[in-house]
Amino acid sequence: MRKLGIDYGDSRVGIAITDELGITAQGLETIHHNGNDKIVLKRLVELLEKYGVDIFVVGMPINMNGTKTQRVEVTNNFIHKLKCRFPKVAIETIDERLTTVAAHKTMNYLNINKNKKKEIVDTISAVYILETYMRKQEQNK
Repeated sequence: MRKLGIDYGDSRVGIAITDELGITAQGLETIHHNGNDKIVLKRLVELLEKYGVDIFVVGMPINMNGTKTQRVEVTNNFIHKLKCRFPKVAIETIDERLTTVAAHKTMNYLNINKNKKKEIVDTISAVYILETYMRKQEQNK
């Protein structure tokens, strides 16, 4: 079964997915929802049917000093909706500090057009969230 990485934001949600063997993570898409979680949940239903996902890995927005941001409550509300909509899918959270910074550095390194950056930053962040989870799982073996 595959794992799905989620970078949850106010208007966009980045999505990444593991390969079938759970070895690599690839960016899948950015869902534009403008605050309407029903759009996100509907798309997640489609992705689960297509890919057979058993775990959602959601980035948790923690401050650099380890304290919770205001976004933590919003993210927790979204996680609650995931639990209600997908009771058979496990949900893990990962500290997402610096994932957006890393995503921007990657895009700068790749010389990506600034107009495209906004479209893909969340997807790249979701890849970093999923990779962090995968490394953590590997270390716990």
